[in-house]
Amino acid sequence: MITRKGQATRDRIVAAAAALTYERGVAGTSTEDVQAAAGVSASQVYHYFGDKRSLIRAVIDYQTNAILGFQEPLLARLDSLEALRSWVSVIVDLQRSNGFRGGCPLGSLAGELTEKDSAAREDVAAGYRRWQDAIRGGLAAMRDRGELVESAEVDKLATTLLTTLQGGLLLAKALRDGGPLETALNTVIDQIATFAAE
Repeated sequence: MITRKGQATRDRIVAAAAALTYERGVAGTSTEDVQAAAGVSASQVYHYFGDKRSLIRAVIDYQTNAILGFQEPLLARLDSLEALRSWVSVIVDLQRSNGFRGGCPLGSLAGELTEKDSAAREDVAAGYRRWQDAIRGGLAAMRDRGELVESAEVDKLATTLLTTLQGGLLLAKALRDGGPLETALNTVIDQIATFAAE
């Protein structure tokens, strides 16, 4: 069983690895880099994570929790067209504050790892499923309240919204411009609005 101090050390290692891999990529981040950033010894890194692969899987979980944690207040109330548009504004504003650099932490990990490590791919996929489920929950609540027609396919709409977000984040990163991201997401929300009940 891990002690409170041990958990704090482990958390510090994961947070340092997450920051470095977001900035430099997985391939550009060594365990020595993580040691230095976290202020720990090599033995501590290998005590909590048998190898770099295990550490990166913990980073995927960390980034998923960070993304959903940041968005949780919005995702928990993503059950109206107004709330959906507010969510888009927050995402675009966050990207703008970063100068449209970095993109999505989970998307970056997906791009680098999914063809190289099947376990990491599954972890990334699980993170995306959690994100999609949160979006779907809001849309389902709208349908259950009668704000969307019964025929609204909330699974497909949630998939479309998350897919558009991921593509838009990548484009914003490449162009250093949030316009296409905002336009694409709001276009999907406009499509969702066509299912509004009379």
